[in-house]
Amino acid sequence: MNGPEDDLSAEQVREHRKAMIALGRRLPQTTLADTAAQLQTAELRAPAVGAPIIIDTDIGGDADDALALVAAARHSRELALVLTADETGPNHRATHPAGRGYGQRARFARHLLDTIGRGDVAVAAGATTGHTDYFCVADLIPATVAPPPGGRDAVLAAVAELAGRCDGPIRWVGMAPLSNLAEVCDHLPEIAARLQVTQMGGAIHYRRPERAEHNIRLDVDAARRVLAAVADGRLAKPRFVLSDTTFTEQIAVHATHPLHRRLAGRAESWAVLLEGHLQRWYRDHHDSTLQHDALTLSAALGLPFVRSATARIVMDDIGRWSIPDTSDAGGAAGTGLRVSRSADYPAFMTWLEHALDPATPATVDLSGTGARAGAGVVSGAGAGAGAGVRRPA
Repeated sequence: MNGPEDDLSAEQVREHRKAMIALGRRLPQTTLADTAAQLQTAELRAPAVGAPIIIDTDIGGDADDALALVAAARHSRELALVLTADETGPNHRATHPAGRGYGQRARFARHLLDTIGRGDVAVAAGATTGHTDYFCVADLIPATVAPPPGGRDAVLAAVAELAGRCDGPIRWVGMAPLSNLAEVCDHLPEIAARLQVTQMGGAIHYRRPERAEHNIRLDVDAARRVLAAVADGRLAKPRFVLSDTTFTEQIAVHATHPLHRRLAGRAESWAVLLEGHLQRWYRDHHDSTLQHDALTLSAALGLPFVRSATARIVMDDIGRWSIPDTSDAGGAAGTGLRVSRSADYPAFMTWLEHALDPATPATVDLSGTGARAGAGVVSGAGAGAGAGVRRPA
């Protein structure tokens, strides 16, 4: 089986470019000289640092989504839009009673952002599969939190509104099934072309070989549509942070973990909310949470923890991924993606613990962001931890 090829860093690309230009100058009237002339006038792709951020999340189940969102909201002023996928309820036309019906993930995201002071970040409720097995925070959402706009049209409108306010690239951080991304690729191709996607999901050697990785499995059709958009050029090559990389106890947070201990007993509304969410996840599902999504966020932010490579990926009918052996093939099979190979877990966890420590000041000025009141937070008291039986991703 062919393995992934290491990607070059931006600095390595620039050094190779300089070397090629220098070589072409030494060999005039050759094809290398022509290539050098083209390289000299070509623009390198604009870096994504500073570009607005969209987070696409199934927040409200495994607590890693919420931890990642708080890290982004407190430390990335570029965070502009949160979309939800694998939404609760049957469809966006359903009623929105507190704790039930469609759009509860979006309500929780709205509430969490408001407790942080990020009322400036828009929220839209996105795709649903009609039900979800992973939602444990209904009682943490005050009844006063209104449902954000919902449905495919609301998602597309929110993305289009953000794109209309800025030029250049937009960072898309996927922490959920690819449902919303597929809709953007299909219906807003001119905006899809601007997206720089970092997506949690997919696996080459999934721990349960009879089925696909969680985020792919929940909407295989959407994953197929996204890969088609990559193949035909509507979407630039995304980076996938694979379950092969993220499924490790080295990034597990449990009730006695230093990160959790830093949240426990704090008065800040967002810390109380996170601690309550963690307790409910331990009680209802599993006794720890792996930081799949925060590790994906770190890659999207340009932090150096995740090492990626380029590989061609083939997906079967049920969403399982493999790297084909193309040694005897007439052409390259599969879709070219960037996929994670390894990560510096200790360094990543040090960063995450610091980012989520209430004693660490937020690096985003929250004084003028138009935050809404974060009243009505229910604490985690009485939601004791217990051994769980399920873990997604």
